Amino acid sequence: MTNDHARTRAGLLFGLGAYMLWGVLPLYFKAIVGVLPSEIVAHRIVWSLVLLGALATLWHRWGAIRTALAAPKVLATLALTATLIAVNWLVYIWAVLNGHVLAGSLGYYLNPLVNVLLGVFLLKERLTRAQAFAVGLAAAGVAVLALGAAEGLWISLSLAVSFALYGFLRKVAPVDSLEGLSIETAILAPIALGYILWLKQQGASGFGNSTTTDVLLILGGAVTAIPLLLFTAAAKRLPYSTLGFLQYIAPSLQFLLAVLVFGEAFTTAHAICFGAIWAALVIFAWEGVRTGRAAARSRADEAVICAEACGPS
Repeated sequence: MTNDHARTRAGLLFGLGAYMLWGVLPLYFKAIVGVLPSEIVAHRIVWSLVLLGALATLWHRWGAIRTALAAPKVLATLALTATLIAVNWLVYIWAVLNGHVLAGSLGYYLNPLVNVLLGVFLLKERLTRAQAFAVGLAAAGVAVLALGAAEGLWISLSLAVSFALYGFLRKVAPVDSLEGLSIETAILAPIALGYILWLKQQGASGFGNSTTTDVLLILGGAVTAIPLLLFTAAAKRLPYSTLGFLQYIAPSLQFLLAVLVFGEAFTTAHAICFGAIWAALVIFAWEGVRTGRAAARSRADEAVICAEACGPS
């Protein structure tokens, strides 16, 4: 087995692990009984910080964290991304605990399309006709859902927009995954810890009442960090296009859990909307393969022309 093949195989395993864990995350949140969504988020932040601190020590990353903290622009960006990911977590957990896993899965199906729109409006990227048609198709599907079953649409749009903005800002911020996540959680941790202590003082905390619940809340740190670290490892080993295909595993698993396990209603409006989104994603995937092959042929033609022009006369 060549090094490249082994690297790709490892990347696929890491990527599958990350997206499958994210896909079954609703099962974890459903298992936490008698705890407010906001308290689950707070515990997730606090225990993530404990785990990330241990990993930073084990992997000798404190120097890189201090360097990032010393850069005001990086710190400001991470303060914004921390807010976005906290909102994303809160909305998603609320959705799961209130029977809206289907709306959550739609949000993460929409996320790649929102990324495209961010590229158009913020980076001035241009869409091909097929891509523009796909965006229009997805928008039409969302419009149908808004008219026919709009109850959970705000969840889908909130998740898609918050995570797309989070991903965009983290992409442009010059900081690695572990360092960035550590600083984000450190920014949120004082608020989260203060909220947990306040709930405890008010007698409204779900922590300390059940050993099972306590263990699940403490495991929130690992549940948060492990998939993200697997994703980072996959991203370093796989082409972006391959990673793009893998990202649909998570919302697909969430969709199946919502309909088959949790028994959420799947209406005609949902069928039309999901159908439009799936068709749009297929068009995007096909267009990505087509343009990639065209670019590869163009580079090959340029190489031949250069070889002929620069070769011996």
